[in-house]
Amino acid sequence: MRNGDHQSRPGALPPAPGRLFAVPARVARSVAVPVVAAVVLLAVSWQVAVDGPLLGLDGSVRSAVRAAHRDHPDALLDRLGHLLSDLGSAVPAVPVLLTAGVLAAWWWRRARTERWWLPLPVAVLTSGLIPLLVVPAKAAFARPGPLGESLAPGQWGWYPSGHTATATFSYGVAALLLARAAAPRVARGLVAGAVLLALGVGAGLVWSSFHWLLDVVASWCLAALVLWALDRWLPRSHARRPGDPSGGSAGPG
Repeated sequence: MRNGDHQSRPGALPPAPGRLFAVPARVARSVAVPVVAAVVLLAVSWQVAVDGPLLGLDGSVRSAVRAAHRDHPDALLDRLGHLLSDLGSAVPAVPVLLTAGVLAAWWWRRARTERWWLPLPVAVLTSGLIPLLVVPAKAAFARPGPLGESLAPGQWGWYPSGHTATATFSYGVAALLLARAAAPRVARGLVAGAVLLALGVGAGLVWSSFHWLLDVVASWCLAALVLWALDRWLPRSHARRPGDPSGGSAGPG
């Protein structure tokens, strides 16, 4: 039992930092995540294919963004939107992913972890999986962008968002790989950072009128399906770096 910070006023102190992340971590690993992601992805894709009423949400968001630009012009916000959008480009996202794979493999090898090389093929395969999932969908849906420009012959559409998928897959998988080779506090920071980057890239794309909101949502859902499965497949325990006082090493299981 934990005492309060004042002896005259006994009571429980706020939860330890690790406990604050326990509930979100359990929710993220719940089977509800892929179910909800799949349902949303199918619903949005159906609406895009048939030009359904759900696309009115895109129009409303687009109108709100245009009004914000008109009524509250801010060059700094515009530059920030472009910067966040650029974080979803193949460079820097894919190099970050590949570097994380190399670093995680090195940490696992130093910790004498079984199959220490596992992060390497995971990172490489993920970098190749992104275009395999996104490009055919863009070609099939052939959705025009929020600026209303028509698609040229052979041009891919805007749905789903390639930049959002690249960011969410790359930073998400990088975080999962490194989280298995880091102390719990660092691992939580890596995952939180990947989530913020994915959200930031999506927000930047919508703010800069590079994508409709539903383009971004679809890529988040697609990445959530893959990341959830990968998180369950990768080893649960952490491979510690040599010299970590918490000690221990874990092999993939």
